[in-house]
Amino acid sequence: MKNKSLFEPIKIGNMEVKNKIAMAPMGAFGLVDNECCFNQRAVDYYVERAKGGTGLIITSVVKVENELDKVLTGVLPITSINPAKFIMTSSEMTERVHAYGSKIFLQLSMGFGRSGAPGGLLTSQPVSASAVPNYWDPTVTCRELTTSEVEWIVEKFAEGAKIAHKAGFDGVEIHAVHEGYLLDQFTLSIFNRRTDKYGGDLRGRLQLPIEIVEAIKTEVGSNFPVGLRYSVKSCIKDWGQGGLAEEDYVEKGRDLEEGLEAAKILEAAGYDAFNADLGTYDAWYWAHPPLYQKDGLYLPYTKELKKVVKIPVMVAGKMGMPDVAEGALEDEAADMVTLGRPLLCDAYWPKKVFTGQIDRIRPCIGCHTGCMGRGFEGRPLSCTVNPAAGRERYYEVKPAAAPKKVMIVGGGVAGMEAARITAMRGHKVSMYEGTKELGGQVIPASVPDFKIDDRRLLDWYRNEMKELKVKLVLDTNVTEEVVEKEKPDVVIIATGAKEIKLNLPGIEKDKVATVIEVLKGSKQVGENVLMVGGGLAGCETALYLAKQGKKVTIIEARDTILNAGKPVPHMNKIMLIDLLKNSGVNIITETSLLEVTDRGAILIDNKFKKQNIDADTVVIAVGFKADRELYNKLRDKVADLYLVGDANESANIMNAIWSANEIALNC
Repeated sequence: MKNKSLFEPIKIGNMEVKNKIAMAPMGAFGLVDNECCFNQRAVDYYVERAKGGTGLIITSVVKVENELDKVLTGVLPITSINPAKFIMTSSEMTERVHAYGSKIFLQLSMGFGRSGAPGGLLTSQPVSASAVPNYWDPTVTCRELTTSEVEWIVEKFAEGAKIAHKAGFDGVEIHAVHEGYLLDQFTLSIFNRRTDKYGGDLRGRLQLPIEIVEAIKTEVGSNFPVGLRYSVKSCIKDWGQGGLAEEDYVEKGRDLEEGLEAAKILEAAGYDAFNADLGTYDAWYWAHPPLYQKDGLYLPYTKELKKVVKIPVMVAGKMGMPDVAEGALEDEAADMVTLGRPLLCDAYWPKKVFTGQIDRIRPCIGCHTGCMGRGFEGRPLSCTVNPAAGRERYYEVKPAAAPKKVMIVGGGVAGMEAARITAMRGHKVSMYEGTKELGGQVIPASVPDFKIDDRRLLDWYRNEMKELKVKLVLDTNVTEEVVEKEKPDVVIIATGAKEIKLNLPGIEKDKVATVIEVLKGSKQVGENVLMVGGGLAGCETALYLAKQGKKVTIIEARDTILNAGKPVPHMNKIMLIDLLKNSGVNIITETSLLEVTDRGAILIDNKFKKQNIDADTVVIAVGFKADRELYNKLRDKVADLYLVGDANESANIMNAIWSANEIALNC
C-alpha cells in the first residue's frame, strides 16, 4: 500500500483509533431539530463518513449554553436546551458510527463572542473576554463577561462532556483556542484586557481552557479523551485584517513563539490531543483556506508544534491530496490527518486511498460556496461538488425503474454531472460536445496557477466519464435534426453561457479582448491592462495577469468589487482582495467604460465625470448570458427536455452541478 502510514492505528489517551484519518469539525449548519438536537440528516451525514472509512469523526460545533452567547435556535446543536433528547438522538448516531469501527468526538463550544454577527446569528449583544469591537460590525461593542459568568460556563462544559459520555461519544474536543472564537478571545492579549484570574499574562489568559479540561476530567474521569481545537498562530495584521503568507507584518494575535509556549501549558493541564491550524476571523482565509492557499499550508507550523508536545497533533488545511496527507505523517509534521471539505466532497476518501483508487476521489475546489457560504445565506451545509453532502438519504443514486435513452448536449461540468448520475442509474447515455475537449468554460477559468483545484475537478469528471463508459460525441454541434435522428427519451441541455458583449465606441479595436480570450491565450496581453468588470472572473484574471508582472487596473460600476452575481464566500473574498492589493492591482469603483481609444480608454464615473486612462489591452469581464438557442428550438418538440447549469442560469460551478444532479436523479 502506497499510503500505508495513514492506515496505522493511533491512540488518543487510552482510546485507539483504527487509522490516522479524522473528520474535521466543520460547522454543519441546519442539521438539527427545533430543540437543537441532531436530526436524521446529521445522523446520515456522520454515518456516511464512518462507512467511508474515517477513523475518528469530530462533530460540528456544539454549544454548551445559549443564555450568554445567544444564537438563533435551529442552526447549531446545543447540549443544554434538552439534554435528555440530545442524548437520545446522539446515541443513535454514535451506535451506528461505532458499527463501522470508527470513533466519534463531540465538539463542545463556548460560542462566538465578537466573531458572531449581531442581528444575524447572534440574537443579543455579543459578549467577549473584554469590551472589544465586534468583528462584523465594529460599531457594536461586546459586553465583558463577569467572573461568575465565566465560571458558570466552565460548569456547562463539564455538563456537556457528561452528556456526551452518556450519549456514547468516545471523547470531546473543546472549541476552541482557535480562530478567535469566544474561548480564544480569552487567550489572546489583543482581545483580553481583564484583571481577574482570567486575564493578565499568558498563564492567566489560559486559565479558562485549563479550568475547562480540569472540570471535564473531574466530571467524567481521566480516561475520557479531551482534545483541543488549537490555532498555533493567529495571523492578525491588525483589527479585522489578516496577513498573507508573503507579507512581512507584526503579529498582533498569537505568534508562533507564544503558540508553542501555550501548547506546553495546555498539554500539562490535561488535554489529550491538539487539532491544530492557523488563523482567526480577522484572518479567516487561514482558518478556512480558499483555493488561493497552498496544499498543506499549516504543516511548517505543526511540525514545530510536534517538537514541543508529546500528545498527538492532528492537522487539516487542504490535506485532500493523499500524498500531501501521507507526507505530513512521514515528515513528522502531524500524527493524524484531519480532513474537512475533502470528506464533504467524498465521504469515501479513506477507502479510495486504501484501495488505490486515487483518481476516483472527488476533489474539493476550495470555493466554500456549498459549505460555509451556505451558512452565511442561512442554508444547511452541503458541498458544491457533492450535492448529497448533508442530505445523503434524499440524494442517494438509485437505479432507474425503466432505463431510458438520454441525450446530453454540452460537455461542461453540468453536462458531465448529468451524464455521471444518469449513467449510474442505468440509463443509456450519450453526451455531445461542440469542441474537442470536455470541460466547457471551466477550462479557461482553471488556467491561473492558483486554480489547480478546478483542473483536478475536470480531470476527475473526465475520468468518471471513462469509468462509467459514457458515450462521448466530441467536436459536434447538436441541431434539431440530430435530436430528431437520435430520438432520445430525455434531452438535457447543458450548453452553458456566452460572454456578454459591450456595444461601445472603439470596442472593435484589436486591443480589446474578452476574459476568456485572455485565459485561453488566443489574444496577447500588453503590459498595461484595463480590466472592465470587478466580478469574480475579472478579479481572478486581474490577479493572474498581475502575477505575470502586468500593470492592471480594475474598473467596476458598483461601489465595491466582488459584489455582483452569486455571493463570493467571505474568506475567499477577503483573501482575493488582499492578494490584489499585495500584487499592486489598482481598483476604481463606481466607474464604467465609455469608449476604447488608441491610447487606452475613456472612463465615466457615477457622477458623470470622465477620465482618460492609458492601456495596451482592454479586457471585458462583464458577465455571461445563458445560451438557450437549442433549448428554445426543442421546447415544443421534446417532452422530457431539461435545461441545466449556466444554460439555465449563468451562476457558478455549484449551480451547474446541483441543477444537473437534481434533474439526473429524477429523469
